[in-house]
Amino acid sequence: MDGLFELIAEYNVVQAFGVNLALAVLAAIGSFVLGAILALFRISPVPSLQAFGSAYVNLVRNTPLTILMVLGILGVWGQLKFSFSSDFNTNFFMFAVVTLSLYHAAFFCEAIRSGVNTVPLGQAEAARAIGLSFLPAARMVIFPQALRGAITPLGNTLIALTKNTTVAAAASVTEASSVMKTMIEFRPDVMISIFMTIAIGFCLIVIPIGLVTTWASERFAVAR
Repeated sequence: MDGLFELIAEYNVVQAFGVNLALAVLAAIGSFVLGAILALFRISPVPSLQAFGSAYVNLVRNTPLTILMVLGILGVWGQLKFSFSSDFNTNFFMFAVVTLSLYHAAFFCEAIRSGVNTVPLGQAEAARAIGLSFLPAARMVIFPQALRGAITPLGNTLIALTKNTTVAAAASVTEASSVMKTMIEFRPDVMISIFMTIAIGFCLIVIPIGLVTTWASERFAVAR
């Protein structure tokens, strides 16, 4: 335990995990919004929108996240010269947020679509019977019930996103995994304490998400 506290004091581990949390929160918002739009496309009666949503999900979720992260830095920033900020750290952070959002949107989409499948078909038919078109029916009838039914897969996706923030190290973002690499390089004598420090840090972040997800899935479950 002495080695663990020594590492936390010597390296800014708390700040590094703060970066992971910031990445997770911002990417969760972005990927949820984009995922909801993609889910809307996938259940849309318009064939072209269905095809686009399906193609996006199948292409992105089968592409390694590290490849997308490197593509953003070396391709979009390095070759196309597009940047979010003149400050390197801010620029790389934003690239990491965008890449995480684009990648996990495919998984949020499927999580929401799984919730849509729990909504009885009669709900959509009743919405059409009272004169609602597709968008109002989705917004007022289908999606509210679908989100309640998709709490568990949404929570699982959020947990995966939180752990995947470590891939931001490929975009030169200083977060927990990059700090761990530095600690291993300069303090190999306390290797076990290094792994314990990082493992405990992620447990403190991920376990509450799982507990809240379990509570919310039971609290807001749709009675059938």
